[in-house]
Amino acid sequence: MGQDGAVLTPARIEEELRQRGCPWPAPIHHLAVTPSTNDWLKERARAGVPAWTVVVADEQTAGRGRHGRRWHSQPGDLMMSVLVRPPAAAPWLTLLPLAAGLSVAEAADSFGLSPALKWPNDVVVAQPRPEGEYRKLAGVLVEGVTEGVTSAAVVGVGVNVVPVEVPDIGGQATALRTHARVEVERDTLAAAVLARLAVWYDALARGEADGVLAAWTARALPWWGRTVEVRSGEIALRGTARGLDGRGALLLEVAEGDVTAVLSGEARQVRVR
Repeated sequence: MGQDGAVLTPARIEEELRQRGCPWPAPIHHLAVTPSTNDWLKERARAGVPAWTVVVADEQTAGRGRHGRRWHSQPGDLMMSVLVRPPAAAPWLTLLPLAAGLSVAEAADSFGLSPALKWPNDVVVAQPRPEGEYRKLAGVLVEGVTEGVTSAAVVGVGVNVVPVEVPDIGGQATALRTHARVEVERDTLAAAVLARLAVWYDALARGEADGVLAAWTARALPWWGRTVEVRSGEIALRGTARGLDGRGALLLEVAEGDVTAVLSGEARQVRVR
């Protein structure tokens, strides 16, 4: 139960999906409390549950983001994981975060927002002043499930729904209800995200990665042609953002004519005086 008293139920999510013309092909599970929806679903993926199995939770006690960082969530936020079983030949683990982030952004549109996308996995709300500032609305964590080789992937989605109260986020987060122009219910939000994820996943399955990348780029923060730093652990790479390659890697021009493709890391714009 969220802090507003609304109960998140699989039946309501399934009904929302049917109304959107997207009847769901696998079970949707609901947990009151779990350490991590990704971990819960990864364990069941190894046991053979079908593709598109979904789990939503009211509370996570050990949610995490990329690079093992803790994901702060509150009762009333959307915490959801989805199992997919993509073909092994395609670069799915690098394109899925982009497709999932795009799906969340499009779902937020229906509540009156027009969020932007920050490479590789953040959904943000841009702030008009100071120019270039933004606050994080949602994040995506895609993890492979291995059985000798990667045979499945779990797409974890965390959306801040209720106004953020966690003090150590550092003022960089925001919430859907802070900006929404209509009432936000988690059932509706979950269904909207799943419906859009199914669309973009099908596009990838048809070999239409270019369409996914184009749609993602159209929503991206306007960093193209600007100096960006990508940090992974203690390693930092700085250059001019030139776009994405076919795998979803960020292309950085680190010297004139010398372009490096970066597949993962924490990106930020650098303001050069």
